[in-house]
Amino acid sequence: MGAQWKHSGKMDAANRKGKIIGKLAKEIMVAAKMGGPDPSSNSRLRAALEDARRNSVTKDAIERAVKRGSGQTDETISYATLTYEGFAPHQVPLIVECLTENNNRTAGEIRVLFRKGQLGASGSVQWMFDRLGLIEATMAKEGVDVEEAAIDCGAQNVEIMDADDTPRGSTGATFYTEIADLDSVNKALTEKGWQVSKTELGYVPKSMVDLAAEARKEVEQFLGDINDNDDVHRVYVGIR
Repeated sequence: MGAQWKHSGKMDAANRKGKIIGKLAKEIMVAAKMGGPDPSSNSRLRAALEDARRNSVTKDAIERAVKRGSGQTDETISYATLTYEGFAPHQVPLIVECLTENNNRTAGEIRVLFRKGQLGASGSVQWMFDRLGLIEATMAKEGVDVEEAAIDCGAQNVEIMDADDTPRGSTGATFYTEIADLDSVNKALTEKGWQVSKTELGYVPKSMVDLAAEARKEVEQFLGDINDNDDVHRVYVGIR
């Protein structure tokens, strides 16, 4: 499934779209708060804005989120990042990152969601993952040598995206970097014509669990329920 699990689409389209927009707006606010409102000097914000535009978030909603996050309104934005780790059914390891304004509410909801799995203590699962920089990007032509691009831009590794995740006639890839190199690789890719849609520090599983079809369906249902929570920001899972 790659470094970050993506929703399989079990919700109706309108409801799913609303949740996606809400989470994208939250990411924009946090990025603007941490690195300022100028995307030219804030790579996290730059990627968040591109992700929002790709998902048809309106210009007004984007500008409002940037202003709220960067303190240009009277509202106080105070999101905390909470990380939970444990196992989905069939002992599939996962890490869940949340952005929340209410730690107690989120903790209670996560405990309920993990009833069909196993919620672990801090550090119980993180050793199964590498903490790396992740950059998703596309080049507007097919047949691009992504390994050469990774070497040229200073990435440690690269993985070609599925064709379904990229526009027709383009090449998509996920570039993996050392934490300290995330921004420099992001800038190098942009300068070479890559369209970066996501840049983040994330978790990459060191090994993947293979599951039979029925077991996989059960795990995906569990992951879908986790991801549907409004406070859940990213889900990383060790499953193919």
